[in-house]
Amino acid sequence: MAMQLPPTVSIDGRTIRRVREEKRLTQLYVAKVVGVTTDTISRWENNRYPNIKRDNALALAEALEVPVEMLLRRDEGDDTEAGATGDVRRRRIALTVFLLASLLSAVGLFFLMGRQPDRVRILAFRLLPRYAAPGSVIPVRVAIDRKLDGRGYILREHFPRGWKLIEANPPASSLDNINGTARWIVKPGEKRERIVYLLRVVADSAVNSTVKFGGEVVIKGEAGEGEARVGGKEKVEVAPFLWPDQDGNLVIDDAEILAASDVFDEMKGVHLDWNFLESVWDAGSYRWLSKKKVFRPVKRAETYHQHPE
Repeated sequence: MAMQLPPTVSIDGRTIRRVREEKRLTQLYVAKVVGVTTDTISRWENNRYPNIKRDNALALAEALEVPVEMLLRRDEGDDTEAGATGDVRRRRIALTVFLLASLLSAVGLFFLMGRQPDRVRILAFRLLPRYAAPGSVIPVRVAIDRKLDGRGYILREHFPRGWKLIEANPPASSLDNINGTARWIVKPGEKRERIVYLLRVVADSAVNSTVKFGGEVVIKGEAGEGEARVGGKEKVEVAPFLWPDQDGNLVIDDAEILAASDVFDEMKGVHLDWNFLESVWDAGSYRWLSKKKVFRPVKRAETYHQHPE
């Protein structure tokens, strides 16, 4: 049976640090999983914040992949003196490490002077439609680099404020539809080729405006730990066109319907309306009803080269 915890619990900072270091996890990774800053993780480990909220303790246990009971403080009793001695020893070691790190940094700076900065790492690639109409639903695909196969990481996506993530595969581990942020935790051993989701465009979006996306990958592991950027498409134009209509001519032609079918194949686990797109393709054209915020298939003979309402 799961342990019943009070709203606030006391944690053992030394145990937290030991477990994290044994599992070769960075403070950055743990902070991202828990949803706090690295400074907070450091304070927890140094017992500067011995009491934390229950939800944070549970999230911390999940990040460290251990039972939460292991992280709780026990009565220390006679351990106080030993702990103080250990603290002195750790301070001496920390000072030595600091001096060595300073020396190595100076040497490294000498060799790096004049070099161009390394390119930003990209370990995921976002695919977006060119257009998104107010009130419509668009697909978003994030392809994962094979370098991440079997590794633990967090994918963090930022989408326009006001837009709503309505469905995702896999479901988002954390979702903030107010500020436009979603996060997915992929644990070590899991393999994912892509993460996909559907966004509903805010109905009062300004037509002919451009919105931006962003994202990061937070990596777990000893080598290459840190953050990498999500590359690929970053902008979508708000316009009265269906998302597969790549040239915005109010027609879904053969090439566009075939491309849309590929998108549907990759969007497994979420629900896009294929029947409607097929009806638009079969009709030959479509119109945007701006007041109702919907599209309507139109036989090409009916359009007479009309512009959207």
